[in-house]
Amino acid sequence: MAGPPPKPWPTGETERIEPLVARVLAPNPSPYTYTGTQTYVVGTGADRAIIDPGPDEAEHLGAIMRAVGDARLTHILCTHTHRDHSPGAAPLARETGAEIVGCDKLVLADTGPRADAPFDTSYEPDRVLADGQSVSGDGWTLRAVATPGHTSNHLCFALEESGALFTGDHVMGWSTSVIVPPDGDMGDYMDSLDRLYAREDRIYYPAHGPAVEKPRQLVRGMIGHRRQRERQIVRLLEQEPRKLPDFLAPMYKGLDPRLEKAAQMSVHAHLIDLERRGVVRRSGNQWQTT
Repeated sequence: MAGPPPKPWPTGETERIEPLVARVLAPNPSPYTYTGTQTYVVGTGADRAIIDPGPDEAEHLGAIMRAVGDARLTHILCTHTHRDHSPGAAPLARETGAEIVGCDKLVLADTGPRADAPFDTSYEPDRVLADGQSVSGDGWTLRAVATPGHTSNHLCFALEESGALFTGDHVMGWSTSVIVPPDGDMGDYMDSLDRLYAREDRIYYPAHGPAVEKPRQLVRGMIGHRRQRERQIVRLLEQEPRKLPDFLAPMYKGLDPRLEKAAQMSVHAHLIDLERRGVVRRSGNQWQTT
């Protein structure tokens, strides 16, 4: 994970990033959100949709409504239900009457420290979009692209009029996505990367960090990076059986201590996938090759 760019950041400002899309940055920076969650406002005609309303913070919700302006907010779309993405949906829907659509509800009990944001228990969609289903308004159409992996309910949204894809946390230019079992699944994540690589989207707009202007090149690199990590894990286990914390030192040189839990969960996700494929096995809390 890369550190954020130097301040000032455009928190709370409306940034026009292409004719149909504006962006509003939430005030929630962290090692996992970079400069914060980016809410996208789609449309320039009579109505608007927003993607990933972000945290339920009055400052951010007010900035979103300023970006919507005099237009009618008709749809609030959520890529997934981590708390840095969806809690703003309910208060915005109450204020505007907009429909909450997109990913399915998903709430898991927290069993210990997490490496990412916990799930949003307030999220209640009016309509869940299956893969390929769409919503539309005055001059815009957003189509759901199912991309499970980071979470089992993760969706991307394709803006058909411009060739842009809103990728949530599935693909980001500044960092690889955190995969946290049991809901996060490395096998699903890799399949979803393959699916995006087969598409021909013009540009990606992730929920955190800058736009990705060469999408297929980045996705190809991400697939290669994950496969390299997988090979590294297998080589380490060929040397000797290991417990989960034993992978960090040889695999992540100079790791920020704040990211150790995320790195460990990523290794765990790889191990579960390798176990499913019969490459490794576990005995208690120790892993070894089969």
